[in-house]
Amino acid sequence: MSIRVKTCLVTLFFLATTAAIGAAQDKPDAPTPKADPPASANKSTSDPDAVLQNGPQRDENTKRILGIIPNFQSKDDIPENRNPMSPREKYILALHETVDISAHFGNAFQAVLQQADNGQPHFGQGWGAYASRFGALEADQATWAFFTFGFLPHVLHDDPRYWRKRYGSPWSRIKYAASRTVITYTDDRRNTFNVPEVAGQLLQQSISTAYYPPVDRTAGAVFNNWGVNLAYNSAYNVLKEFYPDFLRIVFHRHAAKQDLPVPAPEAKN
Repeated sequence: MSIRVKTCLVTLFFLATTAAIGAAQDKPDAPTPKADPPASANKSTSDPDAVLQNGPQRDENTKRILGIIPNFQSKDDIPENRNPMSPREKYILALHETVDISAHFGNAFQAVLQQADNGQPHFGQGWGAYASRFGALEADQATWAFFTFGFLPHVLHDDPRYWRKRYGSPWSRIKYAASRTVITYTDDRRNTFNVPEVAGQLLQQSISTAYYPPVDRTAGAVFNNWGVNLAYNSAYNVLKEFYPDFLRIVFHRHAAKQDLPVPAPEAKN
């Protein structure tokens, strides 16, 4: 398993645990009197569209996770976001995933890890070998983004975005997020097999045989890396699903501390 997968899984465990603790602490200590809801509130709050009556909803996703990891394709599944993407918007998304500065930093850091671990050993060692590793990762990034977010979603009329479920039990959301690696929406909001992700990853791995040392990119290595990347994508989807919850819990607690009443000074006799 790659360093990226381990890091993502550890971060996921931390966020899921924090969300569960926060949800438990937010429960009231005692039941409050039950009031009859107004007619407009009869719809369950577990329904993503229930709050439409109170005005437009705000998308909670940040453009980067932890301020570093690109998160341009994540959207809350709310009516305000459901317009289909145009072909131009899909290619722009692919471009953002390719040229964003955080992606370059990530590739540079991963090349350092590969150099230290002697990954793809036939590149060798030294600055020239490091440049080769970094260049190969940059090419991986570009081809993966082109097929996964641009070309295949364009020709197949699929939606390349990740849609947050937002509601339900943590386990149901984890299963939903992981399943988005193999299931996606079409442009007209029908579930379909996620060809852009599954085939896009395989195409990227196949093309990489042209610029990696041949001995390091056998057919077996291509399929092994393909499987690892799909597993990484499932874990990354779970991270994207819960990250806004994590931010909301942190800021809620911070605000609560600021809202504590300040004791009045004691009166002097």
